[in-house]
Amino acid sequence: MPDHAPRIVRTDTPQGVSAQLHGRWGAAELGTRGQWEAVSEQLRASPAAPGLGWDLTQLQWLDHVGAQLVWNHWQRAWPAQLACTDGQRDMLERVAQFTTSTAPAREPWRLAEQVDHLGVLVLHGLSHARHMLEMVGQLVLDIARLLRAPSRGPWRDVSGHLYRMGATALPITALVGFLIGVVLAYLMSLQLRQFGAESFIVNILGISLIRELGPMLAAILVAGRSGSAITAQIGVMRVTEELDAMRVMGIPHGFRLVMPRTLALAIAMPLISVWTTLAALAGGMLAADLAMDISPAYFVQALPAAVKVGNLGLAMAKSVVFGAGIALVGCHWGLRVKPNTQSLGEGTTASVVTSITMVIIVDALFAIAFKNIGI
Repeated sequence: MPDHAPRIVRTDTPQGVSAQLHGRWGAAELGTRGQWEAVSEQLRASPAAPGLGWDLTQLQWLDHVGAQLVWNHWQRAWPAQLACTDGQRDMLERVAQFTTSTAPAREPWRLAEQVDHLGVLVLHGLSHARHMLEMVGQLVLDIARLLRAPSRGPWRDVSGHLYRMGATALPITALVGFLIGVVLAYLMSLQLRQFGAESFIVNILGISLIRELGPMLAAILVAGRSGSAITAQIGVMRVTEELDAMRVMGIPHGFRLVMPRTLALAIAMPLISVWTTLAALAGGMLAADLAMDISPAYFVQALPAAVKVGNLGLAMAKSVVFGAGIALVGCHWGLRVKPNTQSLGEGTTASVVTSITMVIIVDALFAIAFKNIGI
């Protein structure tokens, strides 16, 4: 070990056992990981006991880092036996003076502060609700403007969003839907086999996938994939001041940003839902054939009788609402992004969470309102 390495040597003196500090106790030496671990181990071996003396006169160097380390090891109290130079004592006294001896007092719980915090949350919620209502109203006006002059509509934007949000989402939705169908069929086969009701797997899979799981699973995937992309795109436009440039040029945000994305996702979402449902049914059909020897021909033949057409119509209607809602939520959070990267990340996260929550709530409302359709 080099002579300048910080270390502690225990020696016997006429006054008792003493811990002598040697080497250089400074930021440069204690900053290395190996030296810090070695010094920490030696300090743990020499706890600050009343009968243990401390000798700092052999130190080559002591700065505020080393003094703070020693002072904390002494539990912020002067030892009974201490040998040090006047400069070392001045440094230790300075460290002791500016070291907080007690933790800051915890703020007492106040009802007024809690009510104030709740009020702030309510005002934030009302602000979001007002902005969303304004966006929906502006969307209605923009659609009316589009119907009056279809030739002047942003159809190229709609087409591009249809491809990016719809066509490019087909592989992942098909894969997830297929695997969900396989898992559901295997789990159901374990239960239905106990009662000899293997043929009812067609009814259970058909109703659950076509009516509920298919549309909701597709919507959740699209919310995480396309909803976040919408928020990120518009948020980056805020950061780069493109939204301000559009406003200066007289280009309305609703007509060129919100409406194309909403129309594209409202059109693509039912198609993605049907695609995901077909993939899930294919996975369930394969698992039913392997687990219960139910042939695909019987599955296809029994499915129309087990599931009424009304279920498919309800699923398509839900998907339109899902798509429009995801696009509106994504645009809402994108337009509220502030011109900094932290706000962009927070807005994207909030967009995904809000979209998924909205999908689940809307699905529950549809299930309650149309419980007699297709059953």
